[in-house]
Amino acid sequence: MNSILIKDTTREERERIVAESIGNINGSCDGCSAGLADMYQDYIDGKKEIRDINMAFRTQFVSGMEGPDKVECGYKQ
Repeated sequence: MNSILIKDTTREERERIVAESIGNINGSCDGCSAGLADMYQDYIDGKKEIRDINMAFRTQFVSGMEGPDKVECGYKQ
């Protein structure tokens, strides 16, 4: 696979890209990886490019803008 853009991938490929990038989301003992997987659901669903999700996350972190409430290692919607 040469591209991770939504237009160049299937849903199954996007699920695999996220799973491989995060690691073993089901074997996580503290639940952090599952929260990260939720963060990328819009990418998996084909709604938002992965770079846009990453940029939005970084913008909130750097600027201190209010974001979703943090619960353990994941986020409430």
